[in-house]
Amino acid sequence: MLLLKHENEQNIGKLKRGDRILYLDDVTVSFDGFKALNSLSLTIEYEELRCIIGANGAGKSTMMDVITGKTSPDKGQVIFGQAVNLLDMDEPSIAEIGIGRKFQKPTVFQGHNVFENLELAMKDDKRFFKTLFAKLNGEQKDNIEETMNLIGLKDFYKTEAGILSHGQKQWLEIGMLLMQNPKLLLVDEPVAGMTPGEVEKTGQILTELSKNHSVVVVEHDMEFIRSIAKKVTVLHEGSVLAEGSMKDVQDNEKVRKVYLGE
Repeated sequence: MLLLKHENEQNIGKLKRGDRILYLDDVTVSFDGFKALNSLSLTIEYEELRCIIGANGAGKSTMMDVITGKTSPDKGQVIFGQAVNLLDMDEPSIAEIGIGRKFQKPTVFQGHNVFENLELAMKDDKRFFKTLFAKLNGEQKDNIEETMNLIGLKDFYKTEAGILSHGQKQWLEIGMLLMQNPKLLLVDEPVAGMTPGEVEKTGQILTELSKNHSVVVVEHDMEFIRSIAKKVTVLHEGSVLAEGSMKDVQDNEKVRKVYLGE
């Protein structure tokens, strides 16, 4: 595993913007005869912000389950970087090589403050006594400071996570994922339940993240998608229905008929 991780980091390190970082080919997943994914093929580029939309049941969550190792497909290929076959790996191994997933409901350590949450999420030995007595070095402290700045919580570093607003908890969880040093971030409905100001801030965070990470956003809020989208993929019945700019997607006759109900 360590060798695979080292080889993958070398491969990812050689990527430049526009190169492929994730490739799904002919992926099919069936549940009791229902095809949640139906020969799905999709490519995500390095340092890209991709928005995935589709009606309920279109296959969005199942797609992320396959990428992260939670669900095994009936057939198909899922390749990370240049040659890492994700279908040969389990969930912890996939997370270890650089794929992070943020679910809709934030999961943070409620009784710990913002700084402590980020510290606990760091990619280090998590054995209890080592974590309890460990001292952060300068680089680790700088990393936490940089992350708090990025997620807009620098002024809340001593605030317990349990009393943060819903939006702030979402940002903190994004920050906790960043402490794992992922190359690809899968973000599920990040703005559900947020205030307008929090929605705007979330868009800024995700856009900033895409400068150094590949970010895949699954979201139902079309106004939010319009505000951040560079490239949009529309899923329908487990396959790609359309792909392109927001304007391309909105003008697509199939999308208007199937997804927008026109």
